[in-house]
Amino acid sequence: MGIQLNFTKGQGTGNDFVLFADPDGQRTLSPEQIRAVCDRRFGVGADGIIRAVRSANLPDGASALAEDAAAEWFMDYWNADGTPSEMCGNGIRVYARFLIEQGLAALDHGDTLVIGTRGGVRDVQRTGTGYQVDLGRWRLDDGETLVRAKNLPVARPGLGINVGNPHVVVALADTDELDAADLTFVPQLEPAPPAGANVELVVPHDPLVVDGVGRIRMRVHERGSGETLSCGTGAAAAALATRHWAGPAAPNQWRVEVPGGSLGVRMFPAEDGEHVGLSGPAELVFDGVLSLD
Repeated sequence: MGIQLNFTKGQGTGNDFVLFADPDGQRTLSPEQIRAVCDRRFGVGADGIIRAVRSANLPDGASALAEDAAAEWFMDYWNADGTPSEMCGNGIRVYARFLIEQGLAALDHGDTLVIGTRGGVRDVQRTGTGYQVDLGRWRLDDGETLVRAKNLPVARPGLGINVGNPHVVVALADTDELDAADLTFVPQLEPAPPAGANVELVVPHDPLVVDGVGRIRMRVHERGSGETLSCGTGAAAAALATRHWAGPAAPNQWRVEVPGGSLGVRMFPAEDGEHVGLSGPAELVFDGVLSLD
């Protein structure tokens, strides 16, 4: 017996998602169903699926409510391969717009929408051109990871950055190297992180800083989704890594160019340490109905 799924297709700088509302937490999709929906030939096509569910109605939401009782809504995010993910920086902006358009939440300019995720509670606000999210405290991982990517002739050192989900950032020499890398193949990490990691390849602009804003280009292979046109948390990780390499004079404002557009990253102090914020567009593309086995 099939089920009917009302969904919305959304995207943020080309990072695309299928979203559906399940406030009571009664429509859990299986990994097989998620893979079928995200398939770009036989399904809707997406980098992941986001279920809008009230935090009180799923086990993962309990920790979000314990962290902040205002986190009524939980972003139940799943990669295209059917595996769950801790966070998605582009996805949470699109999710916020989805909640607002569906009449499930309100967000006026100057107000904050509190959203639960597996990576912790996140605050979202409106901007003039989209939405911004406080990704919370970030962490520099210990040690060095060697990264082997197809069409890069030698292994490159990568810097581990965690912004609620794990990343390994690799600096390349120039745009020729960046364009040559074949990210249809999964980059190999040594040592391999226990839970895997997103891998960002980064090239700085010349000059690196203009009017106090750092500028970089980035491509990404997302754990569980493959190469995507954009990765919000990856853009934040790439900016943090570049600032780390550039030294103490580097700025706290960054513009990250990805194949799907441009994202803003900002580092700022908070009571519990330095936070990193992400800003960019969030678009809802179309609505539809799916029949799922």
